[in-house]
Amino acid sequence: MLAIKTILHPTDFSEQSEYAFQLASSLASDYQAQLVIVHVVQSSIVFGDGLVVSATDYQDDLKEELLELEVPNEQVKVARQLEEGKPAAEILQLARLSHADLIVMGTHGRRGRNRLLMGSVAEEVMRDATCPVLVVRTPLATVPVNQSGRRTEELV
Repeated sequence: MLAIKTILHPTDFSEQSEYAFQLASSLASDYQAQLVIVHVVQSSIVFGDGLVVSATDYQDDLKEELLELEVPNEQVKVARQLEEGKPAAEILQLARLSHADLIVMGTHGRRGRNRLLMGSVAEEVMRDATCPVLVVRTPLATVPVNQSGRRTEELV
């Protein structure tokens, strides 16, 4: 069995990140691992009309959003981080600093031109991480089980 003591979950608070958070929480509970939740915000964003929005303008809101992510199992140790910089670089650095055994993150699954224009944080993290990366794109299917823990539906 793979020894998993620390799971890193990067979030952008999207629906896909929520799916990954559910899985990361479940794995942390199953492995009795610490869960490190991180959100990385760009230092500042410049809009086409010259408007500059600084990360400090909404840092309190982001901290609050991080605190609202509740792990169902109260026994799981949780650390929350709000970082500033390039998302992939900050995620990789935190993975090294926290000695993450696994990174569980969501992806938007963009393709074609959208992927080229937007880039892919998940792809960059997968390429450069020193630990396994589990990328979640869709919700986990809920399959009914009977009392013995076996599936009650046939696979189609």
